[in-house]
Amino acid sequence: MIPLIIDFIKTGSFELDTCIVSLLALLLLSLCCWGASKIKSFHLGKKPYNEQYLIKDIPFDSDKQIAVIRCSICTGEQVAGFKSKEDGHFTEVMLIKDAKDLVEFKEKYKINEIKKEY
Repeated sequence: MIPLIIDFIKTGSFELDTCIVSLLALLLLSLCCWGASKIKSFHLGKKPYNEQYLIKDIPFDSDKQIAVIRCSICTGEQVAGFKSKEDGHFTEVMLIKDAKDLVEFKEKYKINEIKKEY
């Protein structure tokens, strides 16, 4: 497209071959950009990471771990998991999208209270 504009500025007219090449290049570029946006949203049949449960059936030892919800300051995303009392290692268990997920997490691991970390 740039050569077309430069040619028009210099000569005041368009050459047909330059015009066709520029339009084809523009079309190809727009198709590539459109295709790239579609590839990003294509998940090969999997749920996106932020919509799936992270790991299932993680054992919880209340003597060695505490239940924690990690909350992102930027996005507000909440991930429930277990934090080691010894070294502070956090094990992600499930994504908390709403109150129903939180209740499910508490029932599954028989937890009464959960600490939130930001």
